[in-house]
Amino acid sequence: MKLCNLIEIFNDIADPELCSDWDNSGLIVGDEEKEIKSVLVALDATDEVIDEAAELKADLILTHHPLIFRGIKKVNNRDFTGRRILKLIKNDIACFAMHTNFDISCMSDEAADRLGLLDTGILQPTGENAGFGRVGNLFRSMRIDELSDLVKDRFELEHVKVFGDTECIVQSAAIMPGSGASAIDDAVNANAQVLITGDIDHHEGIDAVEKGIAVIDAGHFGIEKIFIDYMKEYIKRNAETITVFTDNREKGFSII
Repeated sequence: MKLCNLIEIFNDIADPELCSDWDNSGLIVGDEEKEIKSVLVALDATDEVIDEAAELKADLILTHHPLIFRGIKKVNNRDFTGRRILKLIKNDIACFAMHTNFDISCMSDEAADRLGLLDTGILQPTGENAGFGRVGNLFRSMRIDELSDLVKDRFELEHVKVFGDTECIVQSAAIMPGSGASAIDDAVNANAQVLITGDIDHHEGIDAVEKGIAVIDAGHFGIEKIFIDYMKEYIKRNAETITVFTDNREKGFSII
């Protein structure tokens, strides 16, 4: 299958028109006429992921986060982005990203469904019936520590970080995959009792508690990694001739 045809399949579930202005989703590196026989799905196009793709002889790396976020004037071996681009070209590997368009069209609903949220609404609207994150009701009332265990189970995590009283009983919850500090006030305004997200620092967490909402920080990778299996299954259903590899390892971060 040609890359241009595979891109049409990607765009069917994550319309590029939904992308935020600052985003850089789409074809980052590659020739749209390239024949694609195998894809490696990962969260980021790190050095390890590109090396793995080269070893697997994958034709395309499909990521959630774009390899290039800002404009660059030169592509050379003097910075990590340039080195990665050169390595992709050298190994004839294309790179495509589905970021905020996927967040809006797929990620938020998938995260809410995994958590079992009911009667959901959009947490951060971006347009008519579209936006980031979801807010709704848990399938039953539970303590924050019980919800933390549920989050670890549903998203296959070993650890989460909690701000707030772990024995507090909650019913309403908001979930924002990725970095969710900007969603704290939205969650408060939506009357959520707890926000499940990532990348909350100490001061943001204690400020949230002062505003009357608990926070469960599952890490940026912790929730967004659902992109990997989601797209693996989507490709298998809609492009059956393509071999799909996945990279589920969190890069550059460890809890010991």
